[in-house]
Amino acid sequence: MNAVSMARTAARAGLLRPLRPDRYLSAARSYAAYGTTLAGACGSAAALYGPDPAIIDASGIITFGQLHARTNALAHALINRGIAAGQYVGLCARNRGAFVEAAIALSKLGVHAVLLNTSMAGAQLIDIITREAIVAVIADDEFIDALRPIGHQVLLISTDETRHWSEIHTTSALPRPVDAGRTVILTSGTTGIPKGARRGSPASSTTATGILDVIPYRRGEAMLIAAPLFHAWGFAHLAIAFALGAPIVLQPRFDGLAATAAIARFRVGVLVAVPIMLRRMLEVPEALHADHNTTSLRIVPLSGSAIPAGLAEAFMDRFGEVVYNLYGSTEVGSASIATPDDLRRAPGTAGRPPAGVSIRILDEQDHEISGIGSGRIFVCSDLAFDGYTNGDSKTVVHGYMSTGDIGHIDADGRLFIDGRDDDMIVSGGENVYPREVEDLLALHPAILEAAVIGVDDDEFGQRLHAFVVSAGPTTNATTNATTNAMTNAITSGMPHETLDTAAVQAYVRDHLARYKVPRAVTFVDALPRNATGKVLKRELR
Repeated sequence: MNAVSMARTAARAGLLRPLRPDRYLSAARSYAAYGTTLAGACGSAAALYGPDPAIIDASGIITFGQLHARTNALAHALINRGIAAGQYVGLCARNRGAFVEAAIALSKLGVHAVLLNTSMAGAQLIDIITREAIVAVIADDEFIDALRPIGHQVLLISTDETRHWSEIHTTSALPRPVDAGRTVILTSGTTGIPKGARRGSPASSTTATGILDVIPYRRGEAMLIAAPLFHAWGFAHLAIAFALGAPIVLQPRFDGLAATAAIARFRVGVLVAVPIMLRRMLEVPEALHADHNTTSLRIVPLSGSAIPAGLAEAFMDRFGEVVYNLYGSTEVGSASIATPDDLRRAPGTAGRPPAGVSIRILDEQDHEISGIGSGRIFVCSDLAFDGYTNGDSKTVVHGYMSTGDIGHIDADGRLFIDGRDDDMIVSGGENVYPREVEDLLALHPAILEAAVIGVDDDEFGQRLHAFVVSAGPTTNATTNATTNAMTNAITSGMPHETLDTAAVQAYVRDHLARYKVPRAVTFVDALPRNATGKVLKRELR
C-alpha cells in the first residue's frame, strides 16, 4: 500500500482534519514519551479529542481529557503502593471503565499488565499469578475473595479503590518509564493450559491502514466492545478507538437484548464481538428487536472463534451487510479478513490478508503448497507476538509463523480454515477434520450447535465423536427448549424431525464420506465454552 492509498484510507475514516498545530504537537509529545503503547494512545487521544466522550458504562461518561487525567492520578496512587516499572501486575475485571483506566495507568508506569480471564476458577487464577511472577492484582470485587488465599504473596487492589484513587490523587504528568510496559494476554487454553503471550508495539502504519482499508471504521463513531477486554480481540479495539476518537460503550456481561438496546440508545456504529454473541442476539424475538432502532450499526467485526455455518448470513439478514470475519490468533494477530460480500459469496471463508500481511500454506516438509491443497497455515506480519512468557514461541519457517491451523486458499485467493492441526485424526488411513462435520451439523434444523472430537477406535485407529445440543426434542437426552433463530433462518423448508443418534449419523452419511460419520453421538444441554466463545474440547475429552 503506497502513501497515496494510505492517505486516501485515512481521509475516508475522517482522520485527516484541520486542528490547531499545538494539539498535534501535544499528541506527538505523548507518543514521544510513551511510544506506541496504550499510554501513548491515551495521551494522544486526549490532545486530539479532549472534550469528546471516551468511555460510556454504567458509571456514566468519561471524556478523553478526563481519562488522561484520571489515569495519571491512578498511576501516582499505584506508585505510592509500591508498584514500579518492570513488574508484572494482573488485571482481573469485566468490561468496565475501571478496566480501561487500570490498563492505561499500568502502561504509563512501564508495568507489564497481565490480563486475567474472568471465567477462570480461583485455583486457575492463583496458578497463573504464581507462574507469571505477578506482584499485585487489580480486580473487581467479585474476584477478590477467590484471590485471598494468595493475598499474603501479592497486593490485592479492588477496582472500586482505583476509581476512588483516581479522584483524589494528583493528575500531574508522570516521568517517562525507561522501558515500555508490555501487555501479556493469555492464550485461550482450549486444548491445554493457558500460556502468557507478550505483545509489544501495535501494528505498523502499513498494516494498520491495510486493516482500515478493508473494515471502514470512522472517526468518532460509537463502538460497543462486547468481546472481553482481557482477550486480544477486545483489547486491540481500545487502541483502535483511541486512534479514531471513538466513544467506547462497555457492558460487564453480554446479553443479546441489552446489546441491542445499547446499539439503539448510543447509536453504535461498531459492535466488536465473538460469534456466539451473534447467536444470542438472533435469539432475541423479532418483536423485541423491533422496539430498538439498530440502523446505526455498520460494522460487526468478529474474531476469537470459528463462525458456525450459516450464522453470518442469518445475522446479516436481520441487521444488514455488517459482518466482517477476522481470522488470526493471540500469537499471529489478525491474518485475514472476510468482508460481508466474501461471506455471502463463499460462506465460511476467513477472507484475504490485508496489506502488510501475507499467508502461506505449507506441507509437512515446510514446502509451500500450490493450488488449493490443504496444509498448515503460516503468517508473516508485524502483528505477531513477542513470544510466550516462559520463553517458548510458535514454529517459524522463513519468517512465517504457524497458526496451528490447517487450511486452504481457493481460486479467488480466499482462505478457508479446515481445522486445528492437533484436531485432525486419521481414520482408516484417511485424514479427517472435525470442523467439516461440525459445520454440516450446524445446518441441521434440529441441531442448535455441535462439537466433534477424535477418539481411539480398535478397528479404524480413530473415529469421530459428536456432542450435539438439540434445538428440539431428542429421544435420548434432556431437551433444549430455546428456539434457534439462526438455524430456522438458514434451513427454512428442511424437514424437522425427532433427533437421535441414528438420525445424526444418517444425516452425516448422506452428505459426507462414510469415514466422517461419528461413531458416537452424545446429546448435551450446552457445550463448554470459554469467555470468547471457543468450545473447550479438552472438557469434552
